[in-house]
Amino acid sequence: MKKLLVNIARGVVVVISRLPLRFHYFMGRILSWILKNVLKYRYGTVMINLARSFPEKKYKELEKIASQFYRHLGEIFAEAIWFGGCNYKRLYESGIVTVTNPEVFNELFTDAPSMTVLYSHCGNWELLGGFLGYRSANGEKVMLEEEQITVVYKQLTSGFSDEFFRRNRAAALEKIGTSCEIESSNVLRYAIKHRKEHRIYIYIADQAPYKGTGKHPVGEFLHQQTNAMIGSVALANKLGHSVVYLKMKHLARGKYEMTFIPVCQNASEHTPEDLIRKYFDILEEEINETPYNWLWSHKRWK
Repeated sequence: MKKLLVNIARGVVVVISRLPLRFHYFMGRILSWILKNVLKYRYGTVMINLARSFPEKKYKELEKIASQFYRHLGEIFAEAIWFGGCNYKRLYESGIVTVTNPEVFNELFTDAPSMTVLYSHCGNWELLGGFLGYRSANGEKVMLEEEQITVVYKQLTSGFSDEFFRRNRAAALEKIGTSCEIESSNVLRYAIKHRKEHRIYIYIADQAPYKGTGKHPVGEFLHQQTNAMIGSVALANKLGHSVVYLKMKHLARGKYEMTFIPVCQNASEHTPEDLIRKYFDILEEEINETPYNWLWSHKRWK
C-alpha cells in the first residue's frame, strides 16, 4: 500500500513540478496557512522552542517569528516539489541560490584528503542536491565534480514521507548528475571504503541524538543545555578531513545565499567535541541573524 501511495503521489508531483516556481509558492502559501491556523502543526512545540531560545523577547515578537516560520515552511515544501523536476539549467536560471564565496570551499577542499560539510535545518535542506547548479557571486566556480558529492541523510520515521522525499530528490539528482545519498547508519563503512577518494560529505548535524547514537553534551545552545551527535566530526577527525560550515541564509521568497564558513583545515588536529562546539556556535549566530529560518517545529530538546 505504501509503495502504491508513493507512486500515485510521485505521478502527480512529476506533472506539477514542471510548473513555474511562482505557482508552487502560491500553493506553499496555502499550505503554510493550513499548517498554522487549521492543523496547528506542532504550534506548541514551536512556541516553546522560541520562548526558551529567546527569553528576552516578548510574546508578540515570538508570535511574529512563528508566523514567519510557518510561511517559510510552506515555501520549503513548495521548493522541494519544484526541485524534483529541475535540471542544472532550470536551477541556474531561477537564481534561487547564490554561492557567495566558492573560493573558501576550493581552498579547504583542495588541500585536504576529503571534506566534511556541516549543514543545519536553516534555509532549505531539500535544495542541497543542486549544489553545483547555483550561481556564484564572484564568477568563480566550486572546484568539484558531481561524483565527488555524498549527502548523508537520516531515514524519516514516516515510511511514506521518507520514500516520497527520497524519490523526489533522486528524480532531480538523476537529471543533475549529483552522485549519491548515504543513510547515516552506513556512512562510516562507506567513508572508510572510499577514504582514498577525494570527496565531500554533507551532514545535517543539528538534530537531537537518535536512539543508540549516544548523547554528547555540547553545553549551552540557545540558552539551553544541549546534546548532540558527533559521528560526523568524529569521522572527519579519524580521516583528517577539512571541515566547513555551510550557511544558507534566506533573503526573500525564492532567494537564498550559501556561504562557506571555515571550521578547520585538518580535523585530526582537533577533538570531535571542540569541532561540534564550534558548529553550534556558528549555528547560533546564524539563527540569531534570521530567527525564522530554522526548523522550530523539530523537537530538538527532549
